[in-house]
Amino acid sequence: MGAPDGAPFPADWTIETATLIADGLGGKVWQVVRADGAMAVVKQASAAGRDDALRGGDFLRWRDGRGAVRLLDQRGDLSLLEHVAGGDLLSQLDTLGDDAATRIAADVLRLLHAPSPAPWPQSLQPLPDYFASLFARARLDREAGRHSLFAEAAKRADALLADQRDVRALHGDIHHENIMRGPRGWLAIDPKGLIGDPAYDFANLFYNPLERDDLRADPGRARRMAAILAEASGREPGVILDFGFCHACLSASWHVEDGNHDEAARSLGVAEALRAAGLRP
Repeated sequence: MGAPDGAPFPADWTIETATLIADGLGGKVWQVVRADGAMAVVKQASAAGRDDALRGGDFLRWRDGRGAVRLLDQRGDLSLLEHVAGGDLLSQLDTLGDDAATRIAADVLRLLHAPSPAPWPQSLQPLPDYFASLFARARLDREAGRHSLFAEAAKRADALLADQRDVRALHGDIHHENIMRGPRGWLAIDPKGLIGDPAYDFANLFYNPLERDDLRADPGRARRMAAILAEASGREPGVILDFGFCHACLSASWHVEDGNHDEAARSLGVAEALRAAGLRP
């Protein structure tokens, strides 16, 4: 069956109506109603987002609803997902406050990191491979004699990845807009599907919300977040800050690759704020 705009939904998904709610670099997203009246979400990955979508689908199938939305079915670049209608964490940030929102995100990650009865999927990407862009950018800077944040972060990331603790499956992209509230509580959406040190899964929270620059204006926010996340993860605040710093530089390296120098500069600004908050020696 096709949606009004021609989306190729499988007939056995029995989709009666579909409303396009997002169309970006990662692909398209529809809110749909099925023949039995149940609501769901359909995502169609773009060519650029296909690998992430497939790994993310494997992660969701493996979690089977524990801390994350349920993957109901997947056909190639199309994913049929549980509908969560309560809004995302970003929409409630001002009401909840920053510290409470950070604790909610930490609670979701605890659920996601909890053991599963099945082994994690073999398709998930190891963290050292995920950091390839940062290592490549740092190498270019070193060869050019530049003492850059990329080179500093790559050295720190190398040490972190050589000393990973309690390696397990990771979401890989936790932030305020990827945490949704529904009848089953707060749940994660849109995982990348990684394997590595669970402390990395907290790193992206420092980088968000995207439209706010609290971190650069107030390094104390990073210290407060690190204290909350350290308590939730059982790791030292310095380790959480280190991963946050490395992630911000990794994000900057992706933006440089894409030619988005304004966003790269913003990412490096976040990295500098995290460094000012107190990285480990």
